[in-house]
Amino acid sequence: MSNFWRLFFSIIIAFPLTFLTLPAHSSPILITQIIAGDFLELGVDKMRRGDYQEAIENFNQAIELKKDLAVAYSDRCLAYLQLQDYHQAIADCTQAINFAPDNFEAYLNRGVAHYRQGDYPAAIVDHNRAVTLKPSDFRAYYNRGLARAGDGKDLEAILDFNLALTQIPRISSLLLADIYNDRGLAHFVLQDIQAAMLDFNLAIRLNANDYRAYFNRGCACGRNGDDLGAVRDFSQVIRLNPSNGQAYVNRGVAQYRLGYHLGAISDLQKASEYFENQGKKVAYEKTLDLLKSLREQISSATEIAIL
Repeated sequence: MSNFWRLFFSIIIAFPLTFLTLPAHSSPILITQIIAGDFLELGVDKMRRGDYQEAIENFNQAIELKKDLAVAYSDRCLAYLQLQDYHQAIADCTQAINFAPDNFEAYLNRGVAHYRQGDYPAAIVDHNRAVTLKPSDFRAYYNRGLARAGDGKDLEAILDFNLALTQIPRISSLLLADIYNDRGLAHFVLQDIQAAMLDFNLAIRLNANDYRAYFNRGCACGRNGDDLGAVRDFSQVIRLNPSNGQAYVNRGVAQYRLGYHLGAISDLQKASEYFENQGKKVAYEKTLDLLKSLREQISSATEIAIL
């Protein structure tokens, strides 16, 4: 079983500036700050509604009025992250840090941008700084754990996930599920299947509708030789995420091992259809090769049985 799933999204929160109403005799500089703040709050409101491009326009207006408004760069970084423009997101967070060297959110968000670009060492450096600035915030530990796992440092990642679990509010069950899921993956990579299974079980108990934990537990079942468990979990993945081609592939392999040959062929056929429709050419071709190989093995086994 392969292609397990890791959570890619970090928890990112924008904190808009609030401004007091000033008397009529205030200086022009303070009036400019109020106007910039108004554009900033408009941008944050549009971010909450998912209008990221419009939010960027508002942040641009805020920055035009106040060039050193660090939070405007930090929040514009968030919009660029959502639009997957990681180069610009990094540039904005760097600018925010230049104006406010202790800007925790800017380090956190720049670390996320580096992570999504696959630059795990840079992400770790940023999250190290975030941990120093705010050691009580679970997000810095969690994100650093993801970056360390991406960099192949799974033991260190587990330590970070443990720290995140000590800081996260207990009421955040869905976030807890994400951390357990990712810690389970680190255990899985280290071939500690028992610890991985415990974490995946916890993740599922906390969030029974997250297909990733079922997918990962299915992979662990397959690694453990529990093909019935793998079929059960990949079936749950398909129920929650019907177009997941890899779940069909993995369930098909598990069914083949159990001797359910017709079910295995059916699953691989469906997987190939989904991969083709989704434009996943490599996965489509590999699935066709696997389907051909299984058919040949089934045919050969049938001939031997007849003889």
